[in-house]
Formats: sequence, structure tokens, C-alpha cells
Amino acid sequence: MPITSPQAADRVFLQQLYSDPCFPDRVLDKGRAILVRLCERIEAERPGDITALYTLTRGSTEEFNALEEEFAAEGSGIETVAREKIVEEFWFVATAYGFTGADPEKLVAGRNW
Repeated sequence: MPITSPQAADRVFLQQLYSDPCFPDRVLDKGRAILVRLCERIEAERPGDITALYTLTRGSTEEFNALEEEFAAEGSGIETVAREKIVEEFWFVATAYGFTGADPEKLVAGRNW
């Protein structure tokens, strides 16, 4: 299902991390796919409030938790810069869909990184 929100559809998720050789493109591609799926789920399920949005982002956060192992296998990890950029992307998604009051830390609650 293609993303219909023009703001989200035009976003190149994790773009800044691709220029850093510490982060393997193959694993970043999986992170980008997680964020795209989050957008698709928001559009399909249309969460009615912030609590429902946090439920959706919890699942995506768990996917990033699993991705940490792949980063480690490549000699990398979700460290400070990557952590900040991933949280920024979650916040971007929330605001793109009208959840401007979303708490960035609650969007990624349950993270292991």
C-alpha cells in the first residue's frame, strides 16, 4: 500500500545515516522499511488518539530492537547519532499525521538502544 500523505511519502527516512560508513546500507534499508510500514499502518488503522499511536509505534520500536542485532553483526550499532536520528524519524512520522503533541520518548518506549 503506497503512502498517501505527501509529507511522509516524500521523506527519505534515515537519509543522514546513509552518508556515514559506520552504518551498513543493508541494515539501514531495513530501518527505512520499518518506518515506511509504520506510515502505512497509521494510514490503514487511523489511530484516533495519541495512545493508539503509541501502540503502533511500540511495534515499530520492537522491530528496531531486533535490528540492533543485525547492526552488531555488521560491526555497528544503534549508538548516539543513530539513536537520535531514529527518534527524530518517529517524531516526524507522528507530526506528519497530525500528532504534534507526541512525546518523542513515548514514541520509542520499550527501546533497547
